[in-house]
Amino acid sequence: MSYEILEKLKKEISGFKEEKGAREVGIVSEVGDGILRIAGLSAALAQELLSIEADNEKIPALAFNLEENFIGAVILGEGDKVRVGARVLKTGKVLSIKAGDELLGRVVDPLGQPLDGKGVLFAKGTRLPDGQGKDYFLERRAPSVIERESVNTPLHTGIKAIDAMIPIGRGQRELIIGDRQTGKTAIALDTILNQLQDEGRRQVISIYVAIGQKNSKIAKNIAMLEGRGAMKNTIVVSAPASAPASLQYLAPFAGAAIGEYFMDTGRDAVVIYDDLSKHADAYRQLSLLLRRPPGREAYPGDIFYLHARLLERAAKLSKEKGGGSLTALPIIETKLGDVSAYIPTNVISITDGQIYLESGLFYQGIRPAVNVGLSVSRVGSAAQTKAMKKVAGKMRLELAQFRELAAFVQFSSDLDPDTKKKIARGELLTEVLKQTDLEPVPFEKAVVTLYVALSGAMDNVPINKAKNYADGLWDWLEKLHRGDILDAIRKSGDFESEVEEKLKGAVKDYGISAKS
Repeated sequence: MSYEILEKLKKEISGFKEEKGAREVGIVSEVGDGILRIAGLSAALAQELLSIEADNEKIPALAFNLEENFIGAVILGEGDKVRVGARVLKTGKVLSIKAGDELLGRVVDPLGQPLDGKGVLFAKGTRLPDGQGKDYFLERRAPSVIERESVNTPLHTGIKAIDAMIPIGRGQRELIIGDRQTGKTAIALDTILNQLQDEGRRQVISIYVAIGQKNSKIAKNIAMLEGRGAMKNTIVVSAPASAPASLQYLAPFAGAAIGEYFMDTGRDAVVIYDDLSKHADAYRQLSLLLRRPPGREAYPGDIFYLHARLLERAAKLSKEKGGGSLTALPIIETKLGDVSAYIPTNVISITDGQIYLESGLFYQGIRPAVNVGLSVSRVGSAAQTKAMKKVAGKMRLELAQFRELAAFVQFSSDLDPDTKKKIARGELLTEVLKQTDLEPVPFEKAVVTLYVALSGAMDNVPINKAKNYADGLWDWLEKLHRGDILDAIRKSGDFESEVEEKLKGAVKDYGISAKS
């Protein structure tokens, strides 16, 4: 009898086939705060896109935690309609965004949906035939060392202090770091505006990623870019403070994916992450809700890896790969100038230098409030133009000496003539480097202004009249020497001895006319 039962069981087992859909359908067992726990769905992969069936709608989710009996997933978008018991399907896809030239001038969310009310993107019959565009994975392998070449072309920001002393190259990763309200976003916006006037080089496409900011601030920045004509060359990826943490987490990856489209087509792009402190906070929120173990400052252990794989995607590709570039300008907000906190030290170690903005300088009226001593570019000087190298070579040293002497002489009343001269020169350079927000300075104007200040031609100009002197000299050169001095510097990127002699003569003539 037992033999017959055994044979019967063997026959049943041999005829059994697992239904294909059984491993591809799961059930929501818990839901809350934008997080799901899904029973079943054992074949799901990490970072796979899932589809939740809720109220005749399909809501996307992202598989995060792959546990023994459950899957921890993050709802992308509004999760109010998701209920316990809802069916969850595998899609077999990884999260991607459609990128193309049609995005220029548009505001989108991290999933590529338009937010500006200007109509659908990549639809047939739009300004590009058949809605051209290419799907780019939000998470993508960074270009290898073989696929890259060294950074050799400048990315001019239009800020004299940065272009002269902390130059940024196309393909570099330069951190902008400082306390809140010290002008970090202003530097990023100046860089976007300056790409309109950086003639003689390939146009740079700007991608501005706003993470966790107020809607009003994002709208104000977009309106300013529209008004200045810069939006035609800019894409805004918006994940405001009102957006779910999942979208704030995805926003910088969406910006990098869009930038990679332009890099792959042989063009230059700059992506600004404003800011990665809020991005880290959003990731911490998701991780803690998914019950991942907290580490330092309650951030998950892989927060460093998260930012590393994001910023490593910035590159200058080799000519064989099309020669395109993607420059990353991440922004980090410090608390009371503490650069030794967890997230600031992480991002400092990933990037190729940092522009450190100091609140003390900001409140003294030195704007942009760049601390020259703590700011550094580990790549940019290789990409700096010959003209700027010639002019600004000694400038960093002179300013550093001035800062040291200025601190020292507070306790000394009797100064020798040499010290007095160095302090006067430092005060003049500090004044010359001051700049109003949203007024980027063309490269050739910066070269001329710094040359005149460093050559001693402005040594007798009172500090309070230095700005008027520099502006007047610029107008004089624009009217009388545009072709032989300004255009020559702009086109060649060099500051040849003939041009220098002409500039000396022009400065002398301007000095005589200013006195008369």
